[in-house]
Amino acid sequence: MEGGPGGDAIGAIPFLVASGVNRDRDLIVMTQRGGLYSRPNLACPEIDRFYADAVGLPYDAPSTGRLLVRATKECKDRLTADGIDLSAYNTTENAADFADLRKALGIHRWNVYGYSYGTDLALTYLRRHPQGIRSVAIDSVAPPQIVSLPWTWDSAQEGIGAIFAACEAQPRCKSRYPDLPRTLTEQVRRLEANPLTLTVEPPGGGNPVKVVLDGGALVNLLVADGAALPAIDVPAALDELARGNPERFARARAGGATPVIGEFAYGLTNSVACAEWVPGYSESDLLKAGRRAFPGWPGTVLAHAPQLPFQHDVCRVWNVPDRTAIQRVATFSKVPTLIISGTFDAKTGASWGPYTSRTLPRSTAVQIPGIGHWVVPQSLCAQSVLSSFLARPTAPDTGCVAGLAPKPFTITPDLETR
Repeated sequence: MEGGPGGDAIGAIPFLVASGVNRDRDLIVMTQRGGLYSRPNLACPEIDRFYADAVGLPYDAPSTGRLLVRATKECKDRLTADGIDLSAYNTTENAADFADLRKALGIHRWNVYGYSYGTDLALTYLRRHPQGIRSVAIDSVAPPQIVSLPWTWDSAQEGIGAIFAACEAQPRCKSRYPDLPRTLTEQVRRLEANPLTLTVEPPGGGNPVKVVLDGGALVNLLVADGAALPAIDVPAALDELARGNPERFARARAGGATPVIGEFAYGLTNSVACAEWVPGYSESDLLKAGRRAFPGWPGTVLAHAPQLPFQHDVCRVWNVPDRTAIQRVATFSKVPTLIISGTFDAKTGASWGPYTSRTLPRSTAVQIPGIGHWVVPQSLCAQSVLSSFLARPTAPDTGCVAGLAPKPFTITPDLETR
């Protein structure tokens, strides 16, 4: 079950195969309704083009939000003009589709694996359609009963804090980059007050692009967990930024300038988020959660959920019914469940794994040190645990976890001490 919501499930197949998921069993991957290759496809090229341009705009400026809302409205108007009922794209219907697929394929029992939003979906599926489920493995957990915009700040605090704590635990990193939380707060405040405008080459090469680096952009690069800025480079990147060299962050930001137009189904994202994650919490609630997590940061940064900027405004345009009473419900089940989390995950914090296990009495929760979002493709140990779980769901071998530690962080020369 793919993440997002709105991610390309078919595009994830190479990562799953490389992780050995189908080494000794069949792998079934289905595009979720509204996703790439489905009919209809809820892609929003209008939003893709906005995000391509947005790397050169202040992240959280009201003018940027107005452009996002306009792109969202253009996508919505186009989809609804085609007769698409946007309220039909939600986690309840997604789960029913997978239940129907099992029956259509004539499979008596199968194992379910989901990551990120796919864990929200998998837990909903387990709650509503438990028949025929042998086991469930969820990776980078978003529990349906708790997912909301304020929740994203808790996860950001946990994931970023774990990176800083791991640096503190490595003597060379601690000595070279002291007091990273203070450095980050200083840089968020400085950039939010005085954004930098640069021209840099994207990580994958190509023509240089204009990039605006403000406090909101900096924070979201840390949460994004992308290949453009690996966690092991974060202390070095912050130190360089504080010393007047924003190159690492600027290049990572430039990576957003070249999206694959139409690959991500933002229509599915908004239909789920606006029905299930946004209702029940005001913009004030979101800001309060941000201030609890990062009390020294500017309100203009904290007013926007990481990775979901201006989402309240977007949802006013998208206008789908509130489904929280149906969806924001915990899953109680005795089906064997494996819960995998990465300690560096700033999207779905690692503590939500044990939280989820409290209502799953036959669950095994593991935390993989030094890994961010979507753990299995990044960790040989997680792959081994998953394989043993699929073989013996009630007694997986988690022995490899005990010997793990985060990789050494990147240590750059301290030019001021030369």
